[in-house]
Amino acid sequence: MEGKVEHKFDMKPHEQNLEEYGRLCRERTNKSMIKNRQIRVIDNDRGVHMRPMPGMVGLISSNTKEKKKTTPVKQPEMKRTRRDRGELEDIMFKLFERQPNWALKQLVQETDQPAQFLKEILNELCVYNKRGSNQGTYELKPEYKKSVDDTAAE
Repeated sequence: MEGKVEHKFDMKPHEQNLEEYGRLCRERTNKSMIKNRQIRVIDNDRGVHMRPMPGMVGLISSNTKEKKKTTPVKQPEMKRTRRDRGELEDIMFKLFERQPNWALKQLVQETDQPAQFLKEILNELCVYNKRGSNQGTYELKPEYKKSVDDTAAE
């Protein structure tokens, strides 16, 4: 916000009320410093006031740690063992002869290989489709497609 001050207005209490004004300011300051919270010690209560009412049972979550433990954690079925790189490349070429585009999950199921190991090989052999109708799938690089076509012709 921008502006220009054209008229200035200063205000002082009257000389006769100066002491009264000072007292009023001190009272305000002292009132603001007083804490109005109080602490009461309850004797012989046995926790009656702390118990939830019968209708409140569903509204209050009792123990969040117990609820977190009850959710089952998904365990991987088995650790997959890596095959020889050349052997896996042959399997991959056969799969791509069957179908031109594959999702990573499908390839993991078909080859039963670790996903990270498959990604390494796929980065060498394939192109990842980020857009279009085959989004999220792998497709053989053009130089490998030709060799697959040549072997199929023989």
